Amino acid sequence: MSILNATPWSELSSELHHTGAPSPWAKMTRPGQQMHSFLEAAFFDEDKNLWLSDVPYGRVFKVSPKGNWSLEHQIAGEPHAMRIAPDGRRIAVDYRHGLIEFTGHDSFEVLSTGNDTPFLGLSDMAYGSDGVLWFTDSGRTSLSDPTGAVYRWDGTMRKVLDCVPYSNGICVSPDGAWIYVAATRANQVWKFSTNLPETGMPMVGTFLQLSGGLGPDGLACNSIGWLAVAQAQAGRAYVYDPLGDLIADVRLPRGLWTTSVTFHPDDPTHLFIVDAQFGGVFSCHIPSSGH
Repeated sequence: MSILNATPWSELSSELHHTGAPSPWAKMTRPGQQMHSFLEAAFFDEDKNLWLSDVPYGRVFKVSPKGNWSLEHQIAGEPHAMRIAPDGRRIAVDYRHGLIEFTGHDSFEVLSTGNDTPFLGLSDMAYGSDGVLWFTDSGRTSLSDPTGAVYRWDGTMRKVLDCVPYSNGICVSPDGAWIYVAATRANQVWKFSTNLPETGMPMVGTFLQLSGGLGPDGLACNSIGWLAVAQAQAGRAYVYDPLGDLIADVRLPRGLWTTSVTFHPDDPTHLFIVDAQFGGVFSCHIPSSGH
């Protein structure tokens, strides 16, 4: 295991900082604090652009390979995560509106607000290689109210879990066999098979038991099966091999609000880490020797 230091890659410029009153989401999550942004849900597109969601102010940014930022979407909502679907649509999980599709710069269509009961407040999402979307519904759940949910959506929606203490980051193993989900308020990462039973919930196990900070936030798998974990309010990310052995502990030089991780599509050892405290993106090359 290596302790590594990430280096700055790009940062949200002051010109893009929100300067008005805090949004209701900002007041709820950081009462009494000024919040110019809260960046989440990093991912790369096929052109190697990095995308980020700014939850409290309804914005989605695209960052070019050279680190230049552009505002792609801004809505009256709280998009926690956005992904480009296999058919090219821009699908997002929005804390206020539910599962949505961006239809323009400042427009969207609501795809679902929940099945029999409304969503608690959606949190993160991931597509498998089969085109199936998995997403989490955390609301304000915790150990005292472990009712966070995980959903599967392929045009038809199914609630897979409803017992998670703040279901947050989610990703699919590269072979498509496993789902990893962050149970943030238990400081755990859970794991279950994508081969779901016909009815009822799948068997779920604790893949990782973490400590410190708030708990795991964003998750990401690379093509060789490594799992990266953004440890919220700890200023660091962890990288594990498929057996759950720790490969690297990556420390940020600035910021504690570690929210999101993603691997570069051209290099599965090149990790990008997002800090929401200052709006920064950091990167680190993870040694692959022995893995």
